[in-house]
Amino acid sequence: MARHNKAEAQAQAKPQTARPKQAQSRATGLDRLIHEPIRLGIVSALAVNETMTFNELKALLRTTDGNLSVHARKLEEGQYVACEKYFEGRVPKTEYKLTVAGRRALETYLNHMEALIRSTREGE
Repeated sequence: MARHNKAEAQAQAKPQTARPKQAQSRATGLDRLIHEPIRLGIVSALAVNETMTFNELKALLRTTDGNLSVHARKLEEGQYVACEKYFEGRVPKTEYKLTVAGRRALETYLNHMEALIRSTREGE
């Protein structure tokens, strides 16, 4: 109990500088739809490849069918990726591509992360 009170007292005694607050406010504005690791991986992979199949993304991201399916669907619902399903012979294929909105969202996310990193490093 005394240890907890000492930590609280130290936290209260340290004045917060403007830079950490700036970094905190930048962190809260992140696009949560892209920020999740699998979804960021999908969007990043599609930013450098015109299209990718479900199996290509699954292998690249080393994830399960269910996990990739759930995250890809969320990106589809957010209109960040487009999905096309078709048959190649008798084999069903699912192909994804990044939409204009998805590319714009990724660019905004990357700019946001660069500003956050710069702000955090300047505060060191």
